[in-house]
Amino acid sequence: MKPLQQAMLAAGVLLAATGMNACKSTKPMTAQQQLPTFYKVGHRGTRGLMPENTIPSMIKAIETGANTIEFDVHITKDGQVVVYHDASFNPAYTTMPDGAEIPGASRSEYTFYKMDYSRIREFVIGEKAYPEFPQQQRMKSYAPLLSEMIDSVEAYTQSHKLPGVVYLLEIKSSAKTDGSEQPVPEEYIDKLMAVKNLLPLGKRLIVQSFDPRPLQVLHRRYPDMTLGFLTYDKEVKPAQQLELLGFTPQFYNPFYQFTTPELLSLCHSKKIQVVPWTVQDATEMKKLKEMGADGIISDYPVRFAEAGF
Repeated sequence: MKPLQQAMLAAGVLLAATGMNACKSTKPMTAQQQLPTFYKVGHRGTRGLMPENTIPSMIKAIETGANTIEFDVHITKDGQVVVYHDASFNPAYTTMPDGAEIPGASRSEYTFYKMDYSRIREFVIGEKAYPEFPQQQRMKSYAPLLSEMIDSVEAYTQSHKLPGVVYLLEIKSSAKTDGSEQPVPEEYIDKLMAVKNLLPLGKRLIVQSFDPRPLQVLHRRYPDMTLGFLTYDKEVKPAQQLELLGFTPQFYNPFYQFTTPELLSLCHSKKIQVVPWTVQDATEMKKLKEMGADGIISDYPVRFAEAGF
């Protein structure tokens, strides 16, 4: 069976049996399954090869070398948790249900927080050519629910007798868009943690965000959860950012060009792991690993082998 067929079969098996928050296939990490010694993270699945943040993209990432899959989530009008990067449909790689272009001028009408999931699911991801990623396979897909994506990935790894992957979940939020693109942090976390197959992942779940507020809520409510602070601000020193956060996270994930031996030394002294994003070049991957990075986030997990890990 071809890889894409396997991916779609995994999704199809789920859809035949699922309720929106089914969790039968989710198993917590056991003592026999150790966390990776080096996190090989497929960014939005494998955005370089498949339509991003779709179930086939996650499956392809695992097939091509990822032990961790990264993805983004948003809250819909009817309180569901959907997997997609932007707060609204991106016309660069998404089309209307009938295949027509999404009008750029009216993009805000397609903000997930203003749409029920039943409508969101009808939009098409992946049929439109995406010039930024010319190797990306053209196919018809959609934005899945978080619960559906987890069940599909779990079904795939279990059926292929593979170790369960780590899920690197990014919360998309900002104080500037509270109430318009997402609920306030407390409500956001209520909706997120209502996904029944999330907590059973145990230590295979890492939640990260550029926004410290949802991380603070999670740290307070779920003190054992693994959390990561994302950063793209070169002007603010890591020590200042961690002070702003108010607690010591397990991960500090910077833009890869801002990753230095000094940053790694500081984080490691606090027992914080560092996984830079988004690294496309195998030579750069190798350089960062030799510098001491604890993992690499890439649109091309297939290149991890080329980098020697």
